[in-house]
Amino acid sequence: MVTTGLRPRRSALRLLIVVAALAATLLGGLVGGAVPASAHAALTGSTPAQGSVVDQAPEQVTLTFSEGVAMGDDSIRVLDPQGKRVDRGKLRNLCSDSIIKYGAGLPSGLRDGTYTVAWQAVSADSHPVSGAFTFSVGAPSKTTAPVPQQEAGGGLVGALYGIARYLAYAGFVLLAGGATFVVACRPAAALVRSVQRLVVQGWAALTATTLAMLLLRTPYTGSGDLADVFDLGGLQQVLITKPGAALVSRLLLLAAAALFVAVLFGAYARAQEPAEADEDAADAMDAAEEAKRRKDLTLGLAIGGVIVAAGLAATWAMAEHASTGLQTAVAMPVDVLHLLAVATWLGGLAALVASLYWGPPVERAAVRRFSRIAFGSVVVLVATGSYQSWRQVGSWRALTDTTYGRLLLIKVGLVVVLVGIAWMSRRWTGRLAAVPAQEGRVPEADAEDKDAEDKDAEAEAEPAEAAPEAEKDTAPEDTAPEKELVSVPAASAASAASAATPDPARAAQLARQQAALRTARTKRLRDADPVRLGLRRSVLAEAAVAVVLLVVTTVLTATEPARTEEAVKAASGGRSAAANQPQVLTIPFDTGGPRGKGTARLDLDPGRSGSANELRLRLSDPSGRTMDVPEVKVSFTLKAKKLGPLPVVPGHLSKGHWRASGVQLPVPGQWQISLLVRTSDIDQVTETKNVKIG
Repeated sequence: MVTTGLRPRRSALRLLIVVAALAATLLGGLVGGAVPASAHAALTGSTPAQGSVVDQAPEQVTLTFSEGVAMGDDSIRVLDPQGKRVDRGKLRNLCSDSIIKYGAGLPSGLRDGTYTVAWQAVSADSHPVSGAFTFSVGAPSKTTAPVPQQEAGGGLVGALYGIARYLAYAGFVLLAGGATFVVACRPAAALVRSVQRLVVQGWAALTATTLAMLLLRTPYTGSGDLADVFDLGGLQQVLITKPGAALVSRLLLLAAAALFVAVLFGAYARAQEPAEADEDAADAMDAAEEAKRRKDLTLGLAIGGVIVAAGLAATWAMAEHASTGLQTAVAMPVDVLHLLAVATWLGGLAALVASLYWGPPVERAAVRRFSRIAFGSVVVLVATGSYQSWRQVGSWRALTDTTYGRLLLIKVGLVVVLVGIAWMSRRWTGRLAAVPAQEGRVPEADAEDKDAEDKDAEAEAEPAEAAPEAEKDTAPEDTAPEKELVSVPAASAASAASAATPDPARAAQLARQQAALRTARTKRLRDADPVRLGLRRSVLAEAAVAVVLLVVTTVLTATEPARTEEAVKAASGGRSAAANQPQVLTIPFDTGGPRGKGTARLDLDPGRSGSANELRLRLSDPSGRTMDVPEVKVSFTLKAKKLGPLPVVPGHLSKGHWRASGVQLPVPGQWQISLLVRTSDIDQVTETKNVKIG
């Protein structure tokens, strides 16, 4: 099979990689401090209530959620003041109609004191959610019950799972969109090596990340320990869940996609190879049959590709946002259409970039066909995106008052920018000159094939300039001995004949230099067309914005929908979901003096505004043992409303422990906690950390 294409230009690859890294970093900064977890089900109420004091021990503890969750017998744990588990260890399903409620029974005769409820679940859209709160029987007391410091879905495992999710989206976009570009826009691209590489790498990325997510599900929704990826029992439990079934279905569909790709770049690519120039009239019938076979093959690939791509898109729709909430029967097909439109547009754009930068000249008709398909994809995106926005946001105010709404506005802005750049690309397309069909299909096929086999061609570009002179210098040396063969002795003739044999290393070097010259010549000819140069640059700009757009979309799918967040606030008297659990912060410090390093654990219970909070502080040295210091101070500042600093001086209880009661935070918001630690007369440090108070 003949394949064509140039080596990837490193500057373009670097640009796309840098854009992706900057987008991820920016969004991590914007969202990381504002989103408590990637959880879409939220705790809306509990009995006993958070921070309440009851006269008698309740018979059970119940939790109410905003949407369906999956829980097990260990999902709700009730701990006494000494940290001992006291619940009966059996989950109670108390759901009825639209009310999602679960409970854990308690034994009779519980002593007075403060009890801690720690819970963990998996929301209906596959994201883990966890939390903890306290209630007291008789009167509050000191408690040593451990509160989980890492939320479900966080830490290293959460980061790896998030990266895998992004790469899975990117792989699907490249696989589905690249194949669509080849079949629907430019069949000759099946022969272009850079396009082949793009589609195959998309398939490989989607397959690898699907396997990774399947293995990471156990620690991601459970312990958070990376070593649990090897827990076969946990993997077995994952396989019977909805997200696990979706991932397994995706792997099966990827097996079918592998067959599709093999046919696309095998039989279909061979069908696109140009006919021999000296084909005689006797082969006319064969040519007609070949055209019919090519048409049937294209139709079969189109139907099979649509089925596989729709199935792959459905594995997201059946396990994420669209599978829960309002109108799921409508939302899931709409989500499939949305994903297919994204893949067709952005994946086709990536294939066009690969063709323009690292392939033979692209035909004007192919670019125009892609332009029309991209326009149709944008129309589908606007229609399906509008429905999804209404379904997930619910109100205009939520666009600015919730994290999901703000991310959605960023996404809409990026789409507008992308459409604007696409309009510029469309103008360049209108000015394109036609490319001869044979040139657009496989220019200099034999030379390019040799170039593709030589991986060092580009690296030898500099010595290539001296290649013509080298060839002139070596030619006389190679031919001179032939003229002297008549007048020299036999031994000398044999020696001269052996010298005339070309040196393999020298021949290989010359071949590399000539290949580099061909590559440079092709690039110069291609860049000489200012219209095509402008088109390549505008399409590359589109691709850079598309990378950022894909990052935003991935973060958006891991963010609590605005409608859910607003419902939680309404159910909790205007407070956010963060108000339903105490705030636990870990703050490392280093005063710079002797024994100046350590870690502070600060607990704020119940962690809400408008009520008295209890602040507990524990200092420990690097080995984990409690440590005393001459002075500690805490203050709270709400910069958004210019409140504070509000000072708090906790009282010393015992070695390494301090406590302050009646801490009042007047309004909800993103508060900054400042912790001053002094370890000697001259050694002290102030550390700050942000916390969201409901």
